[in-house]
Amino acid sequence: MATSQVETVTGGADKAKLFAAVVVVVAAVAGFYALSKHGPLVQWGALLLGLVLAVALVLVSEYGRQFIGFSRDASREVKKVVWPTRKESLQMTGYVFAFVVLMALFLWFTDKTLEWVLYDLILGWKK
Repeated sequence: MATSQVETVTGGADKAKLFAAVVVVVAAVAGFYALSKHGPLVQWGALLLGLVLAVALVLVSEYGRQFIGFSRDASREVKKVVWPTRKESLQMTGYVFAFVVLMALFLWFTDKTLEWVLYDLILGWKK
């Protein structure tokens, strides 16, 4: 079932929510440093409370609703993926390693052949 994508024009309220979220994050960080005399528990509590409030503000905006919809669609698609078995994964990994070794040997052989042709035969520079 395909979902239709509807583009919506975000209003001033959504932009205000996003701006408020940024202000809350800045205030939370400032509060973290300003509350240093009250101990780490108060500092981290203020920071985490501010970040949770900022995330809540973003999620109630249109951008947040779009993100939640995207996340649901993405998780639905991931559930449709047929993951390889352990045996298939090990076989494919083995093929990749074998190809890398063969390619390394081929490039080494090509390099040594070109070195021999250029330096020994053409230029006459014996080692």
